[in-house]
Amino acid sequence: MINATLSSTARVPTASGSKYLQQLCKHWQHNLQVEFTPEHGTVVFPKDARGADHPGDALVTFDAVEGGLDVRIDATSDAQLDGLKGAVARHLDRFAFREAPLAFDWK
Repeated sequence: MINATLSSTARVPTASGSKYLQQLCKHWQHNLQVEFTPEHGTVVFPKDARGADHPGDALVTFDAVEGGLDVRIDATSDAQLDGLKGAVARHLDRFAFREAPLAFDWK
């Protein structure tokens, strides 16, 4: 169950939003709860992932849009939010190595 109190969004400019969304979701589905289509994906990061102790699970949502990939993080602590911003950016840059580093204008 997601009881997020903090959110951050970014539109990442890329012509390959759907491709990267699917790569990220396939990568994380091996050990996280993931659902995705070519246009939309969600990934649940457990509150105790990698030994953490956050108040609750976090949800990362991806939406492929024309000219980009919209990313939304719903977290339960500042540390969880900041950690997921970094994890999403690192993983996305790894898959988008020809375009990296991609621009994340977190709001």
